[in-house]
Amino acid sequence: MAFQLHPRLQQDSIELGQFNLSRLLLCNDSRYPWFILVPQRPGITEAFQLSEKDQQLLQQESSLLAKTLAHYYQADKMNIAAIGNIVPQLHIHHIVRYKNDIAWPAPVWGKYEAIPYSKAQQQNVMDQIKEKLVNYLR
Repeated sequence: MAFQLHPRLQQDSIELGQFNLSRLLLCNDSRYPWFILVPQRPGITEAFQLSEKDQQLLQQESSLLAKTLAHYYQADKMNIAAIGNIVPQLHIHHIVRYKNDIAWPAPVWGKYEAIPYSKAQQQNVMDQIKEKLVNYLR
């Protein structure tokens, strides 16, 4: 069984690249710098289902991404979560939060309707993040 990205993730995000294990996606909501890691293993819904090696790799990729985003965006807080109630495929949200963002201090889910990125904004974020992670993304 080959890995396939869940249709909802395809619909709601933009692919930025791939780490060794995970695809890196940008959630198409310009209200927040919101990124998603999806381990490219078929049929996985929980991190504990990954091999021990893949669990470690996912933790490393998540930590690298969170550290990079927190520094680059000067985050007040990083929200990192694997909820999966609507999309069962394992995916880890990495959301840059600011004390003055529209949803603070509540979670961002379901709070407000997404405002999609313009093509220019998408390209700008893609270029910036790829530059910051150039040694890690393929």
